[in-house]
Amino acid sequence: MSHPSVERTYRFIQMFYFFTFFSFGALFPLLSVFLEEEKGLNHTQIGIVIAALPLVTIFIQPIWGMISDYTRRPKKLLMIAALAASILGWFYPVLQVFPVLLIGIISIAIFQSGIVPLSDSLSLNFVQKNGKEYGNIRLWGAVGFAVSVFILGRVTEATGSLDWIFYFFSSGLLLCLIALLQFPKRADEVTVSFRAGLKVLVRQKPFLLFLVSNFLIFGPVLANNYYFGTFILSVGGTLSGVGIAFLLAAGSEAPFMKFSQQVINRFGVLSVIMISAFVSCVRWFLYFFEPSSEVVYATTIVQGISVGLYIPAALILVRELAPDNVRATAVGLYSAVGNGLGNAFFTFIGGVLIDLWSVTGMYGFFAGMTFIGILLVMAVSRWTNLSSKEEVA
Repeated sequence: MSHPSVERTYRFIQMFYFFTFFSFGALFPLLSVFLEEEKGLNHTQIGIVIAALPLVTIFIQPIWGMISDYTRRPKKLLMIAALAASILGWFYPVLQVFPVLLIGIISIAIFQSGIVPLSDSLSLNFVQKNGKEYGNIRLWGAVGFAVSVFILGRVTEATGSLDWIFYFFSSGLLLCLIALLQFPKRADEVTVSFRAGLKVLVRQKPFLLFLVSNFLIFGPVLANNYYFGTFILSVGGTLSGVGIAFLLAAGSEAPFMKFSQQVINRFGVLSVIMISAFVSCVRWFLYFFEPSSEVVYATTIVQGISVGLYIPAALILVRELAPDNVRATAVGLYSAVGNGLGNAFFTFIGGVLIDLWSVTGMYGFFAGMTFIGILLVMAVSRWTNLSSKEEVA
């Protein structure tokens, strides 16, 4: 039986993930719509502004990690990051013209980029020490994201203003600070430097191959968060419809995340990753043919498989493929390549493709890249000795 203080911390960590992803859900899905309708940017400009978020992550996230390693105060850094991003978010709606909007989003991204890796480091260390499951924490992020988008869809349509997405973003981050009061203070001690860890990892061919596959598979998933609202509107949906679609999509992730460890133990981490990626590929391919809004709403629930299972499985695989003494570096590199580089590339290319082709053409490109990613995961499975039903933790 868990100690009461452990359970209390566990609940506060879940609360933190709820409000963190509540804030992300307020901002990311409707940001492209905000920039188009409120600020008058074209889709190429929108792609540049949105791509700045993950692109900044690539360069700034390691700096947050190095500061955390040096100070050994990830909790205080997390509070600074959340508070600064919140304050900057309040002022973003008053900005005008493309260059200023770009600088504003970069400023937000500098602090926002530190939130997820710092909190993941603390929470992963907590669950490993106390026999908990990361999936049962991360699922509250999915719930928060879903609730936020649903509420924002209703609020923005009722008020006729998209400025609300930043006010909800900032408010969600302020509420995170309450949950942070009960967060654990420290993460894993660093046993090797980032540079030394990187030298070890570049010799791990299966790990490098999975990084490329994750770039191709998860990059489109993250880019979809920005352009799905545009796609919904293009097939006849409304802003409320965007909220409902994201409620179904993000909400479906929670139950799959809750039981992700059991599924991975039963079928194997590589099998789960390939199935999740295949579901994403089929979904993007379907969107290429411009289905009706009813079909789009119906297919959103498959995101539970393509994201709810993929995220825990990918994190487990990264830790399995990396040597024990460089696992922290491996997780950071995985996040930078997938959440940073992959997100930035597909978000930028997505905006260009919408301008040059169409939003459905963008999804056709996503389907092709995801299929290549699946082939690479199959290659990883041949290079490793992880059996299809090996239990990993």
